[in-house]
Amino acid sequence: MTLTLWLSILTICVLGAMTPGPSLAVVIRYTVNGSRQHGMAAAVCHALGVGFWALLTIQGLAILLARSPQLFQWLTWAGAAWLAWMGMQALRASASSGKLQVEKIKPVPLWQAGRDGLLISLLNPKLALFFIALFSQFVGHADSMRDQLVMMATAAVVDGLWYVLVALLLSRSAILTRLQRQAHWLDRASGVVLIAVALRVVTL
Repeated sequence: MTLTLWLSILTICVLGAMTPGPSLAVVIRYTVNGSRQHGMAAAVCHALGVGFWALLTIQGLAILLARSPQLFQWLTWAGAAWLAWMGMQALRASASSGKLQVEKIKPVPLWQAGRDGLLISLLNPKLALFFIALFSQFVGHADSMRDQLVMMATAAVVDGLWYVLVALLLSRSAILTRLQRQAHWLDRASGVVLIAVALRVVTL
């Protein structure tokens, strides 16, 4: 895998993690209503779920590539179309659509925060579709198990670092307010990158 390809994966994973959604809402909820440790527990366990989905997707796509290159090519085009659609949706998102509603919760043990962080990633069908669409664009360039593990680790580590950072910073409510106000800019940035990756398939 070339450095350029890895940087492409890294960029998309960073923007994907930063884009507000149910996963971010869970980490914020446990941080704001519980403690920094609760938020970090949810963040780390969420990253484990992301790593599981990433590895499962990469392995499945690698097998498909070896057994049916033509079907893999069709899946690659479908993935590119899905990424382009997500990019257009992100570009069209309004400034208010990304704001998060953080509901109040009763005090809970750390294991429950971790459990919810894990489940929000494992049971999120959009996350599975995202990884299929994303990694179908790159698996063909992953020549070894090492490359595949690098792809999986990139997704998991980026996710974990971002949400741990959120948990560390959100002890200050002003940061949460600022994050909510700037959410639409994250949408637009991720939209541009997703469309660029989709166009890459057409130009190859």
